[in-house]
Amino acid sequence: MSFFARREALAAYVSPVPPICSSVHQRRTDSSPGPSRPARLSPPVRLPCVTEECFFRRREGREENEAKSCHESIATTGVRCTECWPGVSLFLHAAQRVWPVMRLPWRLGVAFLLGAFLNTSCRQFTNALDIPLEVLAHVNLEQLPSITEQSPASLIAFPFDESFTVKCEATGNPEPEFKWTKNGQDFDPYQDPRLITEEDSGTFVIPNNGNLTEFQGSYRCYASNKLGTAMSEEIEFVIPNVPKFPKEKIEPIEVEEGQPVILECNPPKGIPPLQIYWMTIGLQHIEQDERVTVGLNGNLYFSNAVQKDSRRDYCCFAAFPRIRTIVQKTAMSVIVTSTKSVTDSGGGSSANSILERKPSLLSPSGDRTYTHIVKGKELLLECIGEGYPTPKIEWLKLPDRAVVENHGKLLTIDDVKEGDEGIYMCKAKNAHGEAVHYFHVTVEEPPKWDVEPKSQLNMIGADVVIKCAASGNPTPTVAWRVNGRPLKEVPAGNRRGYDDTIFIHNASPSDSAVYQCEASNRHGTILTNANIMIMNLRPLILTEDGVQYSAVEEKGVIMHCRVFSSPPSAISWSKVDSASPVEGSRFSVHENGSLEIHGVEREDEGEYSCFVQNTEGKSAITATLEVKAPTRIVNPPQDLRILVGTTAQFSCQPEVDPSFTDDYEIIWEKDGVALNDSESTGYVVEDEMLQIINVSFGDQGVYICVARTPVDQDSAVALLTVLDVPEPPEDVVLAERKNRTVKLKWIPGDDHNSTITEFIVEYEESQWQPGSWKELMRVPGNHHSALLKLHGHVDYSFRVSAINEVGRGRPSEARERYRTPASAPDKNPENIRIEGHLPHEMDINWEPLPPIEHNGPGLEYKVSYRQQGVEEAWQEHMVKRHSFVVKNTPTFVPYEVKIQAKNRAGWAPEPNTVVAYSGEDFPSAAPDDVEVEVMNNTVVKVSWSRVHKDKLHGHLGGYRVNWWRLRSLLDSRKTHGDKHMLMFPGDRNHALVPGLRPFSEYSLIVMAFNGRGNGPGSHPVTFKTPEGVPDQVALFRAKDIQKHAVTLTWSPPVEANGFLTGYILQYQLINNTEEVGPLLSVDIPSADTTKWLLQDLEPVSRYRFYLRGCTRVGCGPAASEECTTIPEARLASIHGGISNQGWFIGLMCAVALLTLIVLIACFVNRNKGGKYSVKEKEDLHPDLESQGMNDDTFCEYSDNDEKPLKGSQHSLAGDTKGGDSGDSMVDYGDEDAHFNEDGSFIGEYGGRKERASVEIKGTNQSTA
Repeated sequence: MSFFARREALAAYVSPVPPICSSVHQRRTDSSPGPSRPARLSPPVRLPCVTEECFFRRREGREENEAKSCHESIATTGVRCTECWPGVSLFLHAAQRVWPVMRLPWRLGVAFLLGAFLNTSCRQFTNALDIPLEVLAHVNLEQLPSITEQSPASLIAFPFDESFTVKCEATGNPEPEFKWTKNGQDFDPYQDPRLITEEDSGTFVIPNNGNLTEFQGSYRCYASNKLGTAMSEEIEFVIPNVPKFPKEKIEPIEVEEGQPVILECNPPKGIPPLQIYWMTIGLQHIEQDERVTVGLNGNLYFSNAVQKDSRRDYCCFAAFPRIRTIVQKTAMSVIVTSTKSVTDSGGGSSANSILERKPSLLSPSGDRTYTHIVKGKELLLECIGEGYPTPKIEWLKLPDRAVVENHGKLLTIDDVKEGDEGIYMCKAKNAHGEAVHYFHVTVEEPPKWDVEPKSQLNMIGADVVIKCAASGNPTPTVAWRVNGRPLKEVPAGNRRGYDDTIFIHNASPSDSAVYQCEASNRHGTILTNANIMIMNLRPLILTEDGVQYSAVEEKGVIMHCRVFSSPPSAISWSKVDSASPVEGSRFSVHENGSLEIHGVEREDEGEYSCFVQNTEGKSAITATLEVKAPTRIVNPPQDLRILVGTTAQFSCQPEVDPSFTDDYEIIWEKDGVALNDSESTGYVVEDEMLQIINVSFGDQGVYICVARTPVDQDSAVALLTVLDVPEPPEDVVLAERKNRTVKLKWIPGDDHNSTITEFIVEYEESQWQPGSWKELMRVPGNHHSALLKLHGHVDYSFRVSAINEVGRGRPSEARERYRTPASAPDKNPENIRIEGHLPHEMDINWEPLPPIEHNGPGLEYKVSYRQQGVEEAWQEHMVKRHSFVVKNTPTFVPYEVKIQAKNRAGWAPEPNTVVAYSGEDFPSAAPDDVEVEVMNNTVVKVSWSRVHKDKLHGHLGGYRVNWWRLRSLLDSRKTHGDKHMLMFPGDRNHALVPGLRPFSEYSLIVMAFNGRGNGPGSHPVTFKTPEGVPDQVALFRAKDIQKHAVTLTWSPPVEANGFLTGYILQYQLINNTEEVGPLLSVDIPSADTTKWLLQDLEPVSRYRFYLRGCTRVGCGPAASEECTTIPEARLASIHGGISNQGWFIGLMCAVALLTLIVLIACFVNRNKGGKYSVKEKEDLHPDLESQGMNDDTFCEYSDNDEKPLKGSQHSLAGDTKGGDSGDSMVDYGDEDAHFNEDGSFIGEYGGRKERASVEIKGTNQSTA
């Protein structure tokens, strides 16, 4: 069946629609063939009751009987009347017999369109009646005029503006004509050549050319065409006068001291706001306080005059900001006279005497004031009192929102509400009484619409109800107009009016008009225009034919069929391949004719038709629907928590319909703003990723990823949380102030999304270290206050900083300082040190109290002491420094000492007593029974008897061992070598002395020492060390190098350390690391040999030679030398070369002689200074050094972790100085140089120990 055939078939089922007064709430009874369906009700459209008789009976109060019968009679026609406002409304149910064959879609369309275009609900109305432009393109419909633009209710002609536009614009068909009234009289701006007008516009412009005064007044605009007249609100054109104070001569005001004074300003009238300033001629503001006040009326009030109020230049300045004007009143003079009285007849002195009195109120006058304030405005209540002493102002009835200002004299409440009504009382009070004033405050309100009349489109024959209701305080009066004329001046005809309602029965096109409703009270006027249009029109479908729609599975779609008609049309939708209308729970037809399909399925694809019809005609269009797969985000962005200043990255991956693979986009949004096209360099959008560079707190928030195709979109959100250290705490204030404690309170700053874990309270004091902040205490993050314990006599400033997981934030500002009163010190000095640098003195030192702990000025210390067990009375001395010397004390006796702090405010707590000794003297005795036990050829053990404590005269520091080398046992001459010394701390009776020379004779003494110094030395003890291995040979050189032989020369070891028995020479081939020959040895048995010819060598080969000197004990360290043999050709050249020349031989002899002299000098100096040669070790063949050594060398000790003599030869040779030795345990043992309790080095000797068979004992020697 074709579209037009189906449309004709549909028309056969549509019966003519009788004219009715309103839309219907219908019950469907379908007798046509097809599957049976349950009866369905269309959504109710609530309408005003349209039966005139019923309406006015209700208004007259005759409801129970007459109205009841009225309702019953209406019910027989299928119309039921119910209450909607104080009046009646109607639910219309068309009975089956009214429209016996009307199908449901048509009836639904009637209900929906009537509801859309009539909009006569009791509570909801449209703002204007606008015929769509598409309708005007099809038919030339007449329209009532409507005001579209007008000037504000008050138009002020500021003098600095060039012109003033009075606006009035309107629409309508035919084009409206404009008319103006001024102050209620006709005014034609088009006839005044001074005004600028425009064609087809009601707007005119008043130039500012100096003659504005005659244009001042109230204007109203009327826009009219043949259908009616629209009216604007009144426009008040105000021409402000330039405010001026009158020229006047003001006599000086003379007042007695203590009496009140009022200087009146009386500012001129002008455009508000008005600002009053009281200043001097020099533009210095008059200072206001509890005694001096500028009132709301501009007057300057003095509660009581004092001498300093006398001056000749009190000036009132009135400022009018809107007109940029400030005017000044003539200066006023005030003379305050004083009253003198004799108060002491004997002394004859006089003084000012001011009579004290109870308060009274300078403003306001009387005992009560009635104040009317408009809701939403600012309430200002002022009380200014006078009296002596100056009274204080108190207020009763203070809402939470009330603010008291101007030293308690002014009470303000912003945005006044009904709850602020009531009686307020102010009280002026001093020691002699009080004065009160009552304010009766009433909150009023300008008119506002409860029910604003709305424009309506009604069909011919309808009953029309127009309602207008307004509220306000006082209750506004409501006035009706028709086409700008008062309702009473317009013939009533079929129109009835009652209070706030107009009823038009059986309306016709001639009843089309503009109705105005105006509500007013003393606070303002509101006006609205309602266009009432009565007409019939065939259906016009405003939606284009053949529109193609795309829908998404499981989503909804709306296909449009906008219709304009009067009366409303019935609308139905059907699918082209089905003759019956669409139906089911997934399909619904809206009031505007659109078809909505919920949960779209693939089977819904296809072509659809929309049919519309009313009594004036019918029409139809088609639409096509395509169904797509939904868009989904399969990998949404994830929430991020990130540090400020770093980079955040979100990703978002969608899945779209295959047809949109190349036709979709990813849009990133934040706070409703798309970021893809953002000009900010902080956002980088690439494909499906968003990067935020250098994240700031402004970037924090919810980010939305939108995957959008031409038919749908999906979105996912992610939260970006930016972390940072906390902001500084705010409002840091001091509370609960006491002498030595104060409570610090604060409001935490922004934690920047990381919970505050701790607060740090710091202080700064201004006397000793100003500007230096120190930590005072820490407070848990959930505490917002801290009780601070403070020192006395300190000017404190405090600040607080917060810590979260990111770190520590900036500290708060330090604004308020707090000075504590002086108090006695809280503590006494600590770390008391008592020393005796001289035998008969005792030095007492202590750590002084830090300045902040002084607690007040004048800090001193009381030093108390007494000899323990001897004296009962304390010796006391007051000192300001932190040391004290007690003189004439016995040597090294115990004293009890205590130090107590004191300042001008008092004493610190009782101090603790410290026991110490007076000054020490040198020990007076030497150790006895000094014995030496030879451990090996370089180490001896020294033992002695301890010095008795009575001879120590102080704290024993330890014992000192001094020794010196007398001679080598190879030399019979005795020489007194350099002294060496080791100190052994603690109470001990033996020690090890390392670093001795083998085969030598030594002398040794022992002495005790204390803090004062060394005691006398013991009698010298002489001992000898066993024979050892010799030092390294000197000047080991390779000379006369030939093809197969080389001559080696050397000098004997500087120290033989025994009887030299001969040498061992070793050598090997070392051409390269891969060709190292065997180590060959040659025994040289003569100690006097210093030259050796080594033969049978390979030509052109490199050799290394090792030479050791040997004694009966073993061989010493090796000296090494390298050389390369030469080929034959070179050998011949050498024999005939420069070496045979006489001058060369002479030069070589001179060099050799000089070298010998240097060696002799070194040898002599070495013997004299007690220095020893350093033992060298070869890195390439360390095992060579062990060859030829016997058990008397250092190698015989165990190689455990603690080697008492490790590196001892190196230490002695490198560190021994001329004169008194500076050797220490580091020279001879481990780096820590510790001794164990028996005086030996830490670590035991291992292996065999060569001991001398004889122990040498020394005799005691007393020294004076």
